[in-house]
Amino acid sequence: MAMASRLWASKAASYLKISTFNRAFASVVKDLKYADSHEWAKIDGNSATIGITDHAQDHLGDVVYVELPEVGAAVTQGSSFGAVESVKATSDINSPVSGKVVEVNQELGSSPGLVNGSPYEDGWIMKVELSNADEVKSLMDSDQYSKFCEEEDSH
Repeated sequence: MAMASRLWASKAASYLKISTFNRAFASVVKDLKYADSHEWAKIDGNSATIGITDHAQDHLGDVVYVELPEVGAAVTQGSSFGAVESVKATSDINSPVSGKVVEVNQELGSSPGLVNGSPYEDGWIMKVELSNADEVKSLMDSDQYSKFCEEEDSH
């Protein structure tokens, strides 16, 4: 019996590896802006909600910890404000915009996996009050970001 269940488990594992590997390109959301370091920003007036992209969480694997910035902290476009720790690696998270942190997603403290399961909704990381709205123009739209990911994955 033990042998049969072990065989089944290894077949299931290899099946799962194949099915996740053959997954279509990671999803992007139309009305978001994207940084080449794989963070997204949802711009709403003078504020932005920020998280990591589906592409980023897919490459990281299961997220086990998210290091959040402090509310009130200043963040700078292109600079690190925290980190995401997964079973594979720890990766810095860079801010796609400059400004002041006005809110952080406290849910990630107890449920870091939200970054994997819902990177564009429940897995958001912080909200920032923009200090320079013009910076948004330097970010990619969804089509540009999709192309960027395809090119990056082909290397």
